[in-house]
This record gives sequence, structure tokens and C-alpha cells, in this order.
Amino acid sequence: MQTLQFTSEASADGVLERDFTLGDIPGVLWSPVTGAGRAPLVLMGHGGGTHKKWRAMTGRAHRLVTDGGFHVAVIDAPGHGDRPRTPHDEREIAELYRARAAGEPEGPVVVRYNAHLAERAVPEWRAVLDALQELPEIGAGGPVGYFGLNMATAIGVPLAAADPRITAAVFGLHWPDALAGTARRITIPVEYHFQWDDEHIPRESSLALFDAFASREKTLHANAGRHKEMPRFEADSAVRFFVRHLRPAV
Repeated sequence: MQTLQFTSEASADGVLERDFTLGDIPGVLWSPVTGAGRAPLVLMGHGGGTHKKWRAMTGRAHRLVTDGGFHVAVIDAPGHGDRPRTPHDEREIAELYRARAAGEPEGPVVVRYNAHLAERAVPEWRAVLDALQELPEIGAGGPVGYFGLNMATAIGVPLAAADPRITAAVFGLHWPDALAGTARRITIPVEYHFQWDDEHIPRESSLALFDAFASREKTLHANAGRHKEMPRFEADSAVRFFVRHLRPAV
């Protein structure tokens, strides 16, 4: 197994931020500056076209650390952030921009490309989780959550279906086309977020993906507004969700 290497460290407002690499995978781990014993881990994915330290990632991570006492890890998805794009990445991104400029639906391109990224990212996430659980402040056998919207849902659904170490997940803002079949294999608690007036994802599609999860405990959060107008208070809801499901197991 490859060894996780920390490359930089900084702290502010009670949060320790450590950049790391695992082979050619760059990531960041946020942790409480102080605390006794181990703490649960939340894996968090970023959206398409962004990266591991995008402002939404940093903000959500700080809330999970300061309000929930969690460790939070994010890695750059393939072709994003500090990772090079392949020719396949370039073709799909060019096609997305072409469809957008022509006023065509973006969903077919996004669904196809995100499914490709998930095939590459799921093994990487599992390797990163292996390495993180070697750290004494995290350890093996502890509870693990996953938090990801948009592209991170396309990656997180197959990840949660494949890895039994993930015991609770927050997903949202994606089409069911490539995910519904996999979602039927997921039985862990799920919180699902979507926008009622999403200009890209019809509400019927969001409802179909939520319905596909086989979880006995699943909650649907629908808010008025367009695709990028999700209220910030939903991040607080995600923290409470993980506290309920990860903290009792510590």
C-alpha cells in the first residue's frame, strides 16, 4: 500500500489543515486542533469544474470540524484541481461547453462524463481511505461518512455501494440515469438535497434518484431555487446528520 505523505500544515480557528499526497493523488485533511482520542472521518467530494479547496469545500469542512468534531478529507477528482486532464477529459469538457453555448441540455454530457470519472475515482477514494485509517487519530474500524453534491454524488453513490466502511452519506443534485441501479444497493442512512426549480435537473429526476435508495432511513431536502441556489443552512443540516449517525458509534 502506498504511504500518505503530508506536504504542508497550517491551523486557524481551531482547525488543522494538512495537504497530503498519496502517489499522484493530491488531497487535504482538516482536523480539530485539539481533542482527546480518535474522531470519525467524513470523506467529502467536490463538484465538477472545482477542486479540493474550493470555497464551498473549505466552508463545509470547517463546519464539520468545529461543529461536529470530525476529520474531513477531500481529494482532487481526476482531471480537476492539481491533476492533469486526459484527452478524454478535454473532449468531454469541450462537448459540455458546446452544448451549453447551443442551449442544449447539459445532462446527457454530464451524466456520461461523471460516470467515467467515477470509474477512475472510486478506486482512488478507497486507497485514500485505507491510508487515512492508518493514521492514529483516525484508525481502522471507526465510522466513516461521505458528503458530496453534483459530480461528487456521481462518484459517491458507487463508492458507498462498493465500500462497507461508509456508514452514512449526504448526496444531492444529480440525475438518476447512471446511478439509480447502484443506489438500489445502498442501505445506509442517506440525506438527499435538491433544488425544486433546478434548470438542469427536473424535479422528477431528483425524486426518482431519491426513491431508488434502498435505505430504511432516508430524508429528502427540497428547497426553492435554481441549481446553484441551495441555501447555506443545508450544510448545517449535513453536520447534524453526521453527528446523529457517526458520533454514537465512536
